Amino acid sequence: MVSIVLRAGVKWIQYREKNNPRRDIYKEAIILRRLTDEFNATFIVNDHADIALAVNADGVHLGQEDLPVKEARKILGKEKIIGISTHSIEQAIEAETGGADYIGFGPIFHTKTKDAGEPKGIAALREIKRHVKIPVVAIGGINTENLKSVIDSGADAVAVASAILSGNISENIKNFLKALYKKR
Repeated sequence: MVSIVLRAGVKWIQYREKNNPRRDIYKEAIILRRLTDEFNATFIVNDHADIALAVNADGVHLGQEDLPVKEARKILGKEKIIGISTHSIEQAIEAETGGADYIGFGPIFHTKTKDAGEPKGIAALREIKRHVKIPVVAIGGINTENLKSVIDSGADAVAVASAILSGNISENIKNFLKALYKKR
């Protein structure tokens, strides 16, 4: 599936696996690193700074319960990307102050991909953008119909899963990218 997504034009892959043993996550991350290299795409490992380093990923994305950004930076060094999921202004400011390169903020809208809590909405996204200078990646329930409102609210990027992975993946990505670049 990742190769389909990359062939369709996606340039950033975040590997998120919560249930497999760490050794399996490592093995899958090696395969994904090779694949993303073929397509000159950015590769981020979720949660595990050590695995990100071991497979030479471009960086790591941390959750609120994961290693602090400062400690992940010790593992990965200054050149790798470190992002962190945030759900409030306080968490966003803390992430920026702590040295994160970007934050994920959401869920913006209701999502079925994971239990991410109550949607924060567009107004909260605008508020976050007023308080941090690092890039904000909006996440949660984003699709071609609500994309314009997300971008107009200041999101620097969007993270999507179900909006592109249901049905014809290549066609979904084509339509999503078309909508994204039309809105900018």
